[in-house]
Amino acid sequence: MALRSLYFVLAILVTATPSTSWAQRQGLGDDGDPTQANASKIIQKDDIVYGRVHGAGLLADIAYPESEAPLPAIISVHGGRWRGGHKRDRSTIVVKQWAGLGFFAMSVDYRLVGCTPAPACYQDVQCAIRYVHAHAKELNVDTKRIFLVGQSAGGHMVSLANTLGDGPYKRTGGWEDASNSVCAVISVAANYELNTLSWGNIWTPTGANPMEARHLASPVNHVSKEMKPLLILHSDNDRSVPIGNALGMVEALKKSSAVYTFHRYPTAGHMGITDEVIKRSLEFIELHSAAASK
Repeated sequence: MALRSLYFVLAILVTATPSTSWAQRQGLGDDGDPTQANASKIIQKDDIVYGRVHGAGLLADIAYPESEAPLPAIISVHGGRWRGGHKRDRSTIVVKQWAGLGFFAMSVDYRLVGCTPAPACYQDVQCAIRYVHAHAKELNVDTKRIFLVGQSAGGHMVSLANTLGDGPYKRTGGWEDASNSVCAVISVAANYELNTLSWGNIWTPTGANPMEARHLASPVNHVSKEMKPLLILHSDNDRSVPIGNALGMVEALKKSSAVYTFHRYPTAGHMGITDEVIKRSLEFIELHSAAASK
């Protein structure tokens, strides 16, 4: 009954069904096969510097199609419990693939906690968003259609970007005067409440009360009706982030009348950026791109 009721909420939220899918309009097959890129020339640049902290560069891979019209952007944030992972692992998008789908695509590295304690990783994610805004003209990005996607710890940070924004954290890395607004956020197998998570204690800022710091960094504690649309994808058998963590977030979203979509899976494990995730993400992006363009 709980599963059916959650999908009922999903059905209520997604009230508009486009006549053609994003994939079809980008020249892909009817099944939305993300491996079939369109015919536009794709430009890819690896290890570009999107920010600098104490002289050290923050790196990202980007790709985009040649286009006269401004492009929607998607910024991908990898998982790894804030202490591992990188911008080309299985927890991230493949930027060339998403460029073939018509996006300016960016996958970022960030400072891991073994190098610099939290919230440095989150400050770097914020810097990446500001970088895209600050360079929108030269990157040919439509700033009304900037989307975030993150998996696990990356999903935590993109969700926090949606619910908290800057919060009390200082802007670092550059582009301090640029906007950090986004259109909508995609969160895959993410953690939303750190104090009840088995590995939440990895988030331990220097000189702060750990429990209070984790409370501040928990997206569930900042949910509001004013936040941007959020897509949550999570599995019942996720052993890294138990389903209860996601259900708590869904309940908070429901109580706040926030705009969200929730896809729940019985046996998908700790989900990465799979074909299913790409398919659902494109549906979500298409829905909210239309709203942003009005």
